Amino acid sequence: MSELASDAKRLTISGMNKYYGAFHAVKDLNIEVEPGEFLVLLGPSGCGKSTALRMIAGLEEISSGSLTLGGRDLTDVLPKYRDIAMVFQSYALYPHKTVAENIGFPLKVAKVEKDLMERAVYEAASQVHMEGLLDRFPRQLSGGQRQRVALARAIIRRPACFLMDEPLSNLDAKLRGAMRAELKHMQKSLGVTTIYVTHDQIEAMTLAHRVAIMKDGILQQLGTPAQVYSDPANLFVAGFMGSPPMNFIEGVAGRGTLDLGDAQLPLSGVAEGTKVTLGFRPEDSQVMDAGSGRFDADVFTSEMTGDLTLVTLRRGETHMTIKMPKDYEAPSDDRAAIGFEAAQAYLFDTDTGARLDASLTEG
Repeated sequence: MSELASDAKRLTISGMNKYYGAFHAVKDLNIEVEPGEFLVLLGPSGCGKSTALRMIAGLEEISSGSLTLGGRDLTDVLPKYRDIAMVFQSYALYPHKTVAENIGFPLKVAKVEKDLMERAVYEAASQVHMEGLLDRFPRQLSGGQRQRVALARAIIRRPACFLMDEPLSNLDAKLRGAMRAELKHMQKSLGVTTIYVTHDQIEAMTLAHRVAIMKDGILQQLGTPAQVYSDPANLFVAGFMGSPPMNFIEGVAGRGTLDLGDAQLPLSGVAEGTKVTLGFRPEDSQVMDAGSGRFDADVFTSEMTGDLTLVTLRRGETHMTIKMPKDYEAPSDDRAAIGFEAAQAYLFDTDTGARLDASLTEG
């Protein structure tokens, strides 16, 4: 956790729901965000994460439930009185105002004295490395520079909470990486409670103190990036976290075995007849000579990415990706085996998606 700002505040979401007519967009959301914490709401498009953020901001009405910030009930408070600053995906800058005027706009509305405002604008601009471009207009800036201006405008208010709705999604990959580092450093130095929405699990893993993963309006798992990655609660979380994602193979539990059709793996803790999905991560497995691993598969492609080689193998209609050393060469259409330690396998109920309290055994 970062060094906390003296006025860092806890944000508590209790039983929050959002209905649009009969559609239930956010379902009984309960999260407590610690003072100064960087929490990331993560999930695919349409999972309810942006709707939840907009309810926190006051841009969407809370259908039921409550929201408090520093112990103050904000459930029915107008957005301008919530002491919350929001950074949008679209930057939302005024095109006819200079960088300085855009950054200082919240203080102008608050009727702050001119000399105080100028000092605050320069300080906020300096924190995002834009102090040399204060006289420019948004049209004269790159996408990354515009996003920096939007961040500075949020910083200048010194709010009790930052909300960020996919602020890096309009940037190219290289700039996103640089801005991630800037954001993380800025949030740590400011120590302001921050909620950040993204569908990019790399952003979540690199930025968050904790990640809240959502699907269909329901919170699936809440934990540190390491927790949700290494100990996923269900099939959805396991498949969503990781790049490349976890590999999955469906089978059926037999008597002490997991039947994969052309391979049987020793299994304990699952009732016979249960449909089981076996999962294993690309970095926890290796390509081996045919007949020497857990099961055989056909080599489909091999891609050298610089620091490693990604080998994709096909088993029926299922494709699996394995991370191998950068100098590994796998000929196409070659038969190979996939190997992994029993302790590095994940087991899920195929029908419910729930993580099973079961394990492969070495044998």
